[in-house]
Amino acid sequence: MKRRIAAIGALALAAGTFAFSMAGAPASAAGGGTRQIPSAGTTSIRTTPEAIGAAGGPEFPSDPDSGKGEPSVKPVTSSIIPPAPLPTPRVKSSRVAPTNPEVLASVNGLNHRNQRLANGGNQFSLEPPDQALCVGNGFVVESVNSVLKVYDSTTGAAVTGVEDLNTFFGYPAAIDRTTRTFGPNVIDPICTYDPDNGRFVVAITTLGQDPASGDFTGKNTIDVAVSNSNDPTADWTIYHVPAQNDGTDGTPDHHCTLDGVTPGPCFQDYPHIGGDKNGIYITTNEYDLFGPSYNAAQIFAFSKAQLAAHPANVSVTLVENLHLAGTPGFTVWPATSPAGQYESGAKGTEYFLSTIAGDGSETGNPTGTNNKIGLWALSNTASLNSATPALSISSRPLDSRTYVVPPLSEQKAGPTPLGECINDTTIPTPFGDGCWNIFFNTEPDHTEVESHLDSSDARMQQTWYTNHTLWGAAGTEVKVNGQAKAGIVWFKVQPSVNSNGDVRGEVDESGYLGLANNNLTYPALAMNTKGKGVIAFTVVGTDYFPSAGYATINSDGEVGPVHIAAAGLGPSDGFTSYKSFVGDPPRTRWGDYGAAVTEGDNIWIASEYIAQTCTLTQYLTGAIGSCGGTRTSLANWATRLTKVKP
Repeated sequence: MKRRIAAIGALALAAGTFAFSMAGAPASAAGGGTRQIPSAGTTSIRTTPEAIGAAGGPEFPSDPDSGKGEPSVKPVTSSIIPPAPLPTPRVKSSRVAPTNPEVLASVNGLNHRNQRLANGGNQFSLEPPDQALCVGNGFVVESVNSVLKVYDSTTGAAVTGVEDLNTFFGYPAAIDRTTRTFGPNVIDPICTYDPDNGRFVVAITTLGQDPASGDFTGKNTIDVAVSNSNDPTADWTIYHVPAQNDGTDGTPDHHCTLDGVTPGPCFQDYPHIGGDKNGIYITTNEYDLFGPSYNAAQIFAFSKAQLAAHPANVSVTLVENLHLAGTPGFTVWPATSPAGQYESGAKGTEYFLSTIAGDGSETGNPTGTNNKIGLWALSNTASLNSATPALSISSRPLDSRTYVVPPLSEQKAGPTPLGECINDTTIPTPFGDGCWNIFFNTEPDHTEVESHLDSSDARMQQTWYTNHTLWGAAGTEVKVNGQAKAGIVWFKVQPSVNSNGDVRGEVDESGYLGLANNNLTYPALAMNTKGKGVIAFTVVGTDYFPSAGYATINSDGEVGPVHIAAAGLGPSDGFTSYKSFVGDPPRTRWGDYGAAVTEGDNIWIASEYIAQTCTLTQYLTGAIGSCGGTRTSLANWATRLTKVKP
């Protein structure tokens, strides 16, 4: 979940000393926040085929962000915040490649129907999927909100069925549709493969809910599952890390509130994962769970070797309340590296990148623009293998190309049967004339229209480190042929640390990617050790229904044309598109992140797209909303997994 709009959920961890370093200042100690977390037992991914049944129906759509107000942040005075909005960059349009000679395999991944019908249909309807992907030992592990599946990395063929994340992490069903009791709310899956120990790691944020009412209890965890071997179809070990950061369950007190004054639990949103030689790192954005405010980014650090051994207790160290030159850290994305491509300086270092815009609420930057990014280094990571980890954190703003919060992305016109059903007043139903009766007791306005997709804000997306170089990408508004569109800005950074862990660096190369009449959203960049990479994204606009796209990039910053890995077949037609479900104006959830990961010289990518289309007549034929088993009544998103040899 991308909580740009008020908090739900929390996750925090053992107390640590608040510390950060300004540009040019020595790195600050970040140890002292280590806890022991007991194993919660083992789990495995079921290998039975996924359930096939009726569509999800109108019951219990779940979009925890919708309808909530913007978070607040204390005013920030910082030299890295522009005094006024910066101009939108003007970009030459990319061309679209006619063929995809680099593609070795491309298959449909998980979709909304898989998600809704998992665990016997005891799931909510969720948007957006949130894309997790990790590859190793001949397997591809994909997870989205809120299911998991494994594929063969040679062909892309499925090797397991669909497993819901509640079951995988040992919880009751999200919603028992017989008893109407609620299980925990599991969100924002992330995944990485540890090539040194041959382990897959999947993590989520889990929000405790009252079984009867579904209200949040304030209790929440970061849950980590580690495969016990290099085979993800075998056993995994689970750890539930208490995470409300209100001083209970051994967590530190980060002074989150219910209303700006009354103490309450925190919530760690938008977790992301990376690793160096020594550690696995999960970063989060911390908000009030029930209150109005954003705090700062957090880092949860685990010993990679210890996780691989799946002990009875695992150590976890919290690096608290990250700041960059006086601004709260926001979406501080940890780098992922191929085997052996690690920073050894300062006794082991993990790098991170961030932007300083977000949507303005979190960073205190009201302009939604910037021409600086944040470079971060967590050093002395070798100490994670000791009984007393002593990490240090350092950060530095770097001059960069301008980036601007992008606009919403329009879609190519096409059939939207859910929206058309809400607007209809004549089709007979068992509940009365008008298709709208299938979903609502009270007649809604019949003014729904094809939506514009959320293009994210300007936060950093996936970060990659190889050949002593750090790569990242973010969304930005661009002007292509005079039109404001969602596009991509990418960064090539040369980082270093001294013996004290103080980080240095500069943006060596950067550039933009835009496509005339269309939008490019949610970039994910990965680079192999030979200096060849891929940027994955969604393509959507006047010419394309939401499609899975990519562009190649090399170490010299040369970017190829836009490729359509899988063309979308129709518009997005999910419940977050319509004010009758989520309020006015609606916010069509998309993303909130894609994925790209290396497998030797090859790169696997994953992006959200629309893999089906149907008319209102087809939507109402057979199981309502099924359209021949291609979607549910409430949503039609899908993902596409593609193996590329750049």
